[in-house]
Amino acid sequence: MPRHTKIVATLGPASSDAETLTRMIAAGVDVVRLNFSHGKAEDHIARVAAVRAAAEQVGRPVGILADLQGPKIRVGKFAAGKVTLAKGQAFILDAACDLGNDERVGLDYKDLPKDVSAGSVLLLDDGRIVLDVVRVAGPEIHCTVRHGGELSNNKGINRQGGGLSAPALTAKDMEDLKVAAQLGVDFLAVSFPKSAADMYMARQLLRAAGGRALLIAKIERTEAVENLGEVLDASDGVMVARGDLAVEVGDAAVPALQKKMIRMAREKNKVAITATQMMESMIHSPVPTRAEVSDVANAVLDGTDAVMLSAETASGAYPVETVEAMVRVCVEAERSAEVTLDREFLDRIFTRIDQSIAMAAIWTAHHLKVKAIAALSQSGSTALWMSRLNCGVPVYALTPDPAAVGRMTLYREVCPLLMGEQHTERELLLADAEQLLLARGVVDKGDLIVLTIGEPIGTPGGTNTLKIVRVGEHQAPTV
Repeated sequence: MPRHTKIVATLGPASSDAETLTRMIAAGVDVVRLNFSHGKAEDHIARVAAVRAAAEQVGRPVGILADLQGPKIRVGKFAAGKVTLAKGQAFILDAACDLGNDERVGLDYKDLPKDVSAGSVLLLDDGRIVLDVVRVAGPEIHCTVRHGGELSNNKGINRQGGGLSAPALTAKDMEDLKVAAQLGVDFLAVSFPKSAADMYMARQLLRAAGGRALLIAKIERTEAVENLGEVLDASDGVMVARGDLAVEVGDAAVPALQKKMIRMAREKNKVAITATQMMESMIHSPVPTRAEVSDVANAVLDGTDAVMLSAETASGAYPVETVEAMVRVCVEAERSAEVTLDREFLDRIFTRIDQSIAMAAIWTAHHLKVKAIAALSQSGSTALWMSRLNCGVPVYALTPDPAAVGRMTLYREVCPLLMGEQHTERELLLADAEQLLLARGVVDKGDLIVLTIGEPIGTPGGTNTLKIVRVGEHQAPTV
């Protein structure tokens, strides 16, 4: 397990054929992202089947993340397909307009006039065009162009500073959520949540549809930043969605927010994904820019669980090369990362037995310089806790539950392995764990490893035993 940071790759036209998909997984993709903003249910069903077949062929677990579209607020269509706006020009966003022209354009979100007033600033096409609202008259938002340029069909709209009332879950999202549940995805990303209530609703709908995916909150709104603590508490993880976030809060604020979100996620035992434009130039180039290399490395050093590729693998010319480049950067950044385990333990409080065992395991592994940690876990919770602190020792999470394997594909520093039929006697089960690690080539006879297990065996959340063993000797005392 040479790399600890996980890689999420978005599937699309450039990466959906069996050969490319297999090569990407072999190159290092840990989780694939299905972007529900594009494609029909049949497309996603076919891609999930292809991912699972490719993962089985390569012989490594690959998680599946379904990303809901959310309330994308966009301009409508233009009669000519696009217009060019000049600085100082008057322009109207008109909820009652069908086809736009040089003077006005329609809106797909009809309530936008209720959410803005004179003085509001609207950012179109990811902030490339800026409009100052002069007045609102019924369905019409009268604006003056501050920064102009070409505006084409269906470009997105953000309000600077947030404040749009569109719900996080649209009718389309609710239908897509059912598809995701039927597909048995491992992660569900909710776009544009504003508060914990949005995440609670998504979880209720997902459970009602039979889904058991972990919920990832995409932080894209100013309100979500303000309510970050409660949003994290209601979620299983967070995505630093730097595109829309930068438009709402300003690009200069994003780097510090990224560090804050990753730190808070780790403190609250949640996962963190860093996304948007990480290797953007590789859509057209076989090599990344130096700035992109630094960006990925910085996210790794921040402690992110995963770094994500979007258009680079969905529609780019070099999807496999992009994954390979990201792997190289992650490995090199991890090699230089400082292990600060002793310092991080100073203000930690453990209130559960299984969490205490997990913390004892990484402390022991770090100070004894063991080869690996083997966490025998039913649900994966023990492995999650171990992954929140960097101890410099790889964690192999062994579970009989395929769903738990999928969930753990996103945990930093954790390699999930599926165990076969489990013994109910502890010593036999630990011997099986040793044999699995030997067969995988991650340990050799004579290596020192730390094992954790729960008794009675097979009970989720029941990890209560830590054992230090030398592989092949199986004589060490129980702690």
